[in-house]
Parts: sequence; C-alpha cells; structure tokens
Amino acid sequence: MRANTPSTADLERAARRIRRRVVQMVARLGIGYLQQGLGAADLFAAMYARELRLNEANPDWPDRDRFLLSTAHNTAVFYAAMAERGLIPETALDDYTRDGSPFEVNASERVGALVEATCGSLGQGLSVGVGMALSLRRQGRPSRVYVVLGDGELQEGQVWEAAMSAAGFALDTLCLIIDRNFMQVEGHTDAVMPMEPVADKWTAFGWRTVTIDGNDMAAIVEALDDARAAKGRPTCIIANTIPGRGIQDFEGRLSHMTALSRDQADAALHALEDQ
Repeated sequence: MRANTPSTADLERAARRIRRRVVQMVARLGIGYLQQGLGAADLFAAMYARELRLNEANPDWPDRDRFLLSTAHNTAVFYAAMAERGLIPETALDDYTRDGSPFEVNASERVGALVEATCGSLGQGLSVGVGMALSLRRQGRPSRVYVVLGDGELQEGQVWEAAMSAAGFALDTLCLIIDRNFMQVEGHTDAVMPMEPVADKWTAFGWRTVTIDGNDMAAIVEALDDARAAKGRPTCIIANTIPGRGIQDFEGRLSHMTALSRDQADAALHALEDQ
C-alpha cells in the first residue's frame, strides 16, 4: 500500500516531529549524529509519510518498495521516520543504542524487514539497490527501490561501478538520493576530496539527474513524483541539505558527531515547537 498523499504543509509538520525525535534520541546519549539527522529530516518525511509503498501490518509484503540507508550510521532520523509512519512504536525510540537493543547506531536487520540490508560499510548501498531492482524486475513485481547515499560515499569506487551497472540495465525503478550536506568525518567534503561537478558525472554515467534544495518539501515531492514517472533510466536526486536544519544554533555546523547538552536539547525542542 502506498502512503497517503498529504499536503506539503502536512509533510513539513511531519519533518518537524522527526526533528524533535532526533533531538530527543541524541540528547539521551549526550552525543550523536544530530547534524545529519536534522538536515535530512525533510527527505525522510517525504519518503516515509508519502512516497514509500509499505504495508504496516505486513512488513514482509513482497510488493513493498525497498528503502536502503547506505549512510547506515544516520539512524536517528531513520528510526524517527519509521515511528512517524507507524512502522515502529514511539516507545521503541527510547531503546536507541541501548545495550541489547535492535535499534543500534548502525541500522541492521535485527530491526526486521524494515531494514532491507545492513550497510555499515560506506559505499555499498547502491550496489545492494541495483541487485534488488534487478531481482524485483525479473520477478515482475511493481516495487521501487530507493537508496539514500551520503555525499562522502561518492569517494568510494564501488559507487561508480554500481552507477554504471544501473544505467546499463536501464533500472528505472531505482531512485538514488544523495544527501549533499558537504560533510564527512574529516570535515568539508571539498577539503577531503573535491567531487564537483557531481550532477554532470551522474548524467555522464547514464542517469536522469536532478539537483534540488533538500530542505524544500515541495521540491522534494516534485522530484520524487518525476522519478516515479520516468522510464528507461535510473534517477539520481542530488539533495542539497543544511546540517542542523531547523535549529538556528546548529544550522550549517559541520560536526560529524555532535555533543548535545540537556540545556541545548531543551532549547532546540522549544525552537522546533515555536515553528
């Protein structure tokens, strides 16, 4: 079953709820992947509150859309989006990173069918997505495959092997979303390994490529709708996102692991409420 088609305003409210959950989850630990989660919240709200065809009562539904988080450490926003969709109970977020909990920092299949593959090693998610899309096509299923890739992962050669394969097999049910926040563990991506022109590279590899503001909900929805309608080629959506989006004190800060005090968390939650 495909998600409902909420309005842009509804999706923006969903993104704020997801951001609140991200803050609460990181605040309990005092440190975590806050910046990435806040920046990608709009993308995850659009995916889980609108785009993905899933069956909440049957997570193993064979015709479900597949979602792969290649940046598998960015799980606070991932689990928060699952809770927004009703795929996991809100209380499950309290177990985030607790010893013995399936809700680990790196998303694993211990969570169940909601996590299609463990992608702890960066740069592998697109390869898995290509294989899934090929298999689903051969089975004659209508399922689509979505992969969220971090921009730092573009430095991995495996990504480009997968890109060539996806175009060569004309996998038009495959949609790649690059979370272009210009941030990786060593700092700004351009300081580590300049990658531009990113869009031209994907186009040259045979992909239908579009660049959007990844914090503009209307633009995200339009890009996803166009990707679903496109035929003959996979789609790459380059989504420029702002780390820490939604909380003024954190916006734009390139912090791979962010310390978050209780006072900072309370101020952030109040700021999100005021929006």
